[in-house]
Amino acid sequence: MERGRNQKTIGKLECDAHTHVMRTSLTCLATLAFALTAGARTASAQSSASRWKEIGKTATGNSVYVDPKTVKKANGIITARIRVKVAQPVATPTKGTWVQSHHTAMFDCAKQTVAAKESIYYGDAAATKVMDRSHIEQPGFGSPIGGSETRGALDYLCKS
Repeated sequence: MERGRNQKTIGKLECDAHTHVMRTSLTCLATLAFALTAGARTASAQSSASRWKEIGKTATGNSVYVDPKTVKKANGIITARIRVKVAQPVATPTKGTWVQSHHTAMFDCAKQTVAAKESIYYGDAAATKVMDRSHIEQPGFGSPIGGSETRGALDYLCKS
């Protein structure tokens, strides 16, 4: 169909700018609103995904990321939020299956120790379905296990 001079093209959508048929106008507006909303959601998801910087993998192949905006250093301790995307979903007996986790942790580079402040486990890739959450009021420092996400994050943050 050839476009008339009163039609507007928005992406792949075509709308007649001077149509007098209410249904057509409303359909065109609804389609346009849907397209704009979907585009905004996609941009938001891409923005959220891009905030994480991949810093390595665990010994089991899980991807480890850090949110650079959360990295803070005070009194020799680095605090940061890390994310772990598991290679295989993890089934738990009581909390369901999770596919990624986010952790706020403190890293002592001088002593090579780590303390978790908060852990959140998600059942979906978008990190919207919380399966389990724990917050530690008085975190205790300990040595990270070789090949773990905390060892990878400690090594990355302490060399930066």
